[in-house]
Amino acid sequence: MAKKNKVSYLEILKDGIITKNPTFIQLLGMCPTLAVTTTVANGIGMGLSATFVLICSNFFISVLRKFIPNKIRIASYIVIIAGFVSTVEMIINAWLPELSKSLGLFIPLIVVNCIILARAEAFASKNSPLPSAVDGLASGIGFTLALTIISAIRELLGNGTILGANIMGENFSPALIIILPAGGFLVLGFLIALVQYIMSKLEGRSK
Repeated sequence: MAKKNKVSYLEILKDGIITKNPTFIQLLGMCPTLAVTTTVANGIGMGLSATFVLICSNFFISVLRKFIPNKIRIASYIVIIAGFVSTVEMIINAWLPELSKSLGLFIPLIVVNCIILARAEAFASKNSPLPSAVDGLASGIGFTLALTIISAIRELLGNGTILGANIMGENFSPALIIILPAGGFLVLGFLIALVQYIMSKLEGRSK
């Protein structure tokens, strides 16, 4: 029995991080993905904030799933999610004021992030608390990794830095378009295409 549970948790982690990655595969949460990924610090900050909310909201929605009337379930999910988003916002304001200024309204907007609502509806409302928390963790890790990769490319090519440290040298000429909205679309599009190509190759080998 323990072995079966272990395999199921591994599948949950694999789905959230790789095969059903919320950004590169499911294309969810595109607003923060494109808006805050101009620096690695912003990408990691947003990803970790969303991960905390995903874990906590999934867990509590799962605990309360049998008590929430079906007709008001979405509204109930939003209220639960909003509570944890408020907690994250207060923590960031208190301990990381610079990050709070950089992320701006995108922290409160986690309340209506498609990723969190999707996991609440698709998984937490149908499964027990521990698997739901693991599902939230997996989706959060997948989201954070995606934001970090996008941010690293945009910051490196657009500023020549990573986490503010000069990587490309003084003679590097930044491609400023990369840190503009159009650059976000370009980087995201290339990464999605690359991920889809890799996934198709892996599926071909498995067959």
